[in-house]
Amino acid sequence: MIEHDTTNMCSHLQKKLFNEEGVYYPIWQAIQNDDEITAVIRSRRLHIYRNGKKVLVLPGKAAPKIIREDSLNELLPKDLLK
Repeated sequence: MIEHDTTNMCSHLQKKLFNEEGVYYPIWQAIQNDDEITAVIRSRRLHIYRNGKKVLVLPGKAAPKIIREDSLNELLPKDLLK
């Protein structure tokens, strides 16, 4: 199991990402199973990269921000996208 420093992560994001009932949990599972994906916490948000190119930003309370088309985007609940 990989250790994760959640010190700078928004508590809302932690719940959405790490709890099995969380809306971002399927994305978390995909990140764990795909070697091309990396994730970095910046400004309390999770920035997700595929092969070094940013594809998605997950905040705790605001709507997720899609940067590039990616298969991860399909895992986002449609009602979260604005």
